[in-house]
Amino acid sequence: MEFGLLGPVEAREGGRPVDVGHARQRAVLAALLLEDGRPVSVDRLVDRVWGERPPLRARDTLYGYVSKLRARIPIERRPAGYVLATQATDLHEFRELVRQARSAPAAQAAPRYDRALGLWRGEALAGLDSPWFAATRDALRAERKAVELDRNDVVLDLGGHVALLPELLARGQDDPVDERLAAQVITALHRAGRTSEALQHYEHLRRSLAEELGADPGPALRDLHRELLGPEPAVPRQLPAPQRWFTGREREIRELTDTGSTVVITAIGGAGGIGKTALALHWAHLHVEDFPDGQLYVNLRGFDPAGEPVAPGAALRGFLGALGVQDPPQDLDAQAALYRSLVADKRLLVVLDNARDSAQVAPLLPGGPRCTALITSRRQLLGVITEHGAKSVSLAVLDEPAARALLTSRLGDRVAAEPDVVRALLELCGGLPLALSIVAARAVTRPDLPLAVLAEELAENRLDALDDLSSSLRTVFACSLRVLSADAVGLFGLLGLTVAAELSLRSVAALAGLPVARTRALARELESAHLVQQHVPGRYRLHDLVRLYAAEVAPADDVPLRRFVGYFAATAYAGDRLIEPHRPPVDPPAGEPVALPDVPAAMAWFDGEYESLLAAQRQAVGRRWHDLVWVLAWALTNYHLRRGHAAEDLAVWREALPAAEALADVPKQVAAHKFVGMALVDVGVYPEGLAHLGRALDLVDDDYDRAGAHRAMAWGLERQGDLAGALAHADAQLTLFRTLGIPVRVAEALNDVGYRAAKLGDHARAEACCGEALALNRELGHRDGEAATSDSLGFIAFRHGRADDAVRHYRYALDLYRELDNSYEEASVLRHLGDVHADLGQPDDARACRRAALTLFEAQGRVEDAAEIAHLIG
Repeated sequence: MEFGLLGPVEAREGGRPVDVGHARQRAVLAALLLEDGRPVSVDRLVDRVWGERPPLRARDTLYGYVSKLRARIPIERRPAGYVLATQATDLHEFRELVRQARSAPAAQAAPRYDRALGLWRGEALAGLDSPWFAATRDALRAERKAVELDRNDVVLDLGGHVALLPELLARGQDDPVDERLAAQVITALHRAGRTSEALQHYEHLRRSLAEELGADPGPALRDLHRELLGPEPAVPRQLPAPQRWFTGREREIRELTDTGSTVVITAIGGAGGIGKTALALHWAHLHVEDFPDGQLYVNLRGFDPAGEPVAPGAALRGFLGALGVQDPPQDLDAQAALYRSLVADKRLLVVLDNARDSAQVAPLLPGGPRCTALITSRRQLLGVITEHGAKSVSLAVLDEPAARALLTSRLGDRVAAEPDVVRALLELCGGLPLALSIVAARAVTRPDLPLAVLAEELAENRLDALDDLSSSLRTVFACSLRVLSADAVGLFGLLGLTVAAELSLRSVAALAGLPVARTRALARELESAHLVQQHVPGRYRLHDLVRLYAAEVAPADDVPLRRFVGYFAATAYAGDRLIEPHRPPVDPPAGEPVALPDVPAAMAWFDGEYESLLAAQRQAVGRRWHDLVWVLAWALTNYHLRRGHAAEDLAVWREALPAAEALADVPKQVAAHKFVGMALVDVGVYPEGLAHLGRALDLVDDDYDRAGAHRAMAWGLERQGDLAGALAHADAQLTLFRTLGIPVRVAEALNDVGYRAAKLGDHARAEACCGEALALNRELGHRDGEAATSDSLGFIAFRHGRADDAVRHYRYALDLYRELDNSYEEASVLRHLGDVHADLGQPDDARACRRAALTLFEAQGRVEDAAEIAHLIG
């Protein structure tokens, strides 16, 4: 009996096919045959046949397969497993013929190789699909390929290149980076009189190796290429190999390619470590065929920490030498003129890497209409852009998918194995290619080092962790500072004092203590060096790693930062006075506020500077500037109320409470307890919130603050569901404010009493109180109070069964809150209005109001309100 493995698995007896069953049964037979007479255990057979997903009764199933095979095939059962002792396989015959061919003279070897290769009927083990069979099939495929290459060498030695060439060309297309196969193709083409095609095949291989592997052809292939070239003049090919692990940048590659002009000078800008050179070389190798007359490259070392930039004359002499000029002129202008003459009619690519400034690159720009220059620099090179019409392509950091792809290309399966750690590494590197490359290099050189350890090092001190190989982020950033003016370097250090994600021009001016115009000029210098980014007009941000370096070179003096935080505190104080002019003022903080003409301007300023305001308070906390910590919380309260930022209000007042205690200022402590309590109640933490509100009542030592504490306690108790308690505190508040004779507070207190009375069913008192409140608010011009009272009157009318009046009151309140830009109360009124429309049998109007309210509730983090209204919407 004979067996076939070099194709579909088969058996023949006396030349006739033997039925060996379905695919799984054939897999059992093949697994035994491939062991060449060695026993195979049941467990190993199960693993080979099914891999990691065996059936539930795999062993029983296997026994059944073996039993059926043993009916026709002599399979033995031994203690170590099953054995099929035979060498009657086409694989064994193939290997024996190859062994004979490799020891025979060429004339006898060729037919043996052909007989061996003729035994293959297709893919080995065809139709068997487990991982073990796939790996075995790959190994057999590699074994066959090696034999084919051996056969090709013999046939070429015997002069059979013409007959062999079609097969070689087809194989070369399937495997374009196999250097041995390429040498055979090139040899056959050359011997067939097709030397130009042979040279083209070599060039195609060279590019494929560079793009796919970042490597050059080996010595044997280079020697063969030189033999074919003979005495022809060399074309300059100075491009360094592209970065093997280049990822992303699809948009920038399109920008470089879509030039729209025959003369293209592209300045690729970006901060140090952003990947400018990698992009330039990647694009250059992608388009190398477009420049058959050669590619020139020079590293101008514009920001080299170890030496001075390359002089234009030195770079020109290198270019002229590559173009065949043995004795170039000494004068720079003459060198440039000769250079431009030599390349005038050529299709040539010139890569000017790491340029310091426009003056350095101007003499190196080719003048020919078919030439292209790529320039990389950390500066914007405005002279090249304006005087030579260069197209500017600026690089940002890599996005998360591209950054992950870069790590995956270097680290392989380790990235998928530790997803949470890799996510942390990506965040710590901030998409900066140099940082990612350093992390990858450390991981590659230490395969035993868990990525989690590397992430811990980065989290502790990112710049130290990225500063231990030949690449150093500190050195890269320091070199960028070398080209700046002293004032710009000083401003860069000051930016390191801040922690806000982005900064307005006015806040930077406050930090620097400079006029806005001077600050803008220095910021422009930093922007030109790609150390800051003006992502929207008048607002600047730094990459996290750049910010860390700025912090290292920041001055030790706290005066600039105190001035910076003071600017935010003073402007927030002024903005709050506009938003709520009836609020009793506290002592204004020291600082230079920006002018805010009206309430919309104040709200716009709070919106734009909100994250910076929170960051300013965090920095004040860290430096124990208690007065600024407290006043920032105080100045943010009404803005938080209008925007529904309950959680954020809680956060700032939690910091302000210990600040007030450190100041030993009782009124500040009362305010802090009151606002912490209200914020806790607003986010649903009732016991702790009411405890703080009670503490405010205990501490208060004047009637005005006591009335305010009663008002807060009434609100908290109402939210908890204690309406009677809420009304009692509201009455106490009203009595105190009437005694103090403060009309605006009396109006607010009347509305509070009226609303709670309505909730308790005392509609007559409710209507009387709210009517008096509405008249008083209108007399005082108190729009907030008028809006709140109109909302209460809508509720009262709805409870009385006067739905049309309720709609009118709610609509009026809604218009006022929108005019006041108070989105928190706008959401509440929309919810009430939706209830009325639903009661009136107007489902479309009800749904529209409730959906608008839900959107605002979700944005404001009002979880309970959002859940309730979502249930109503259905």
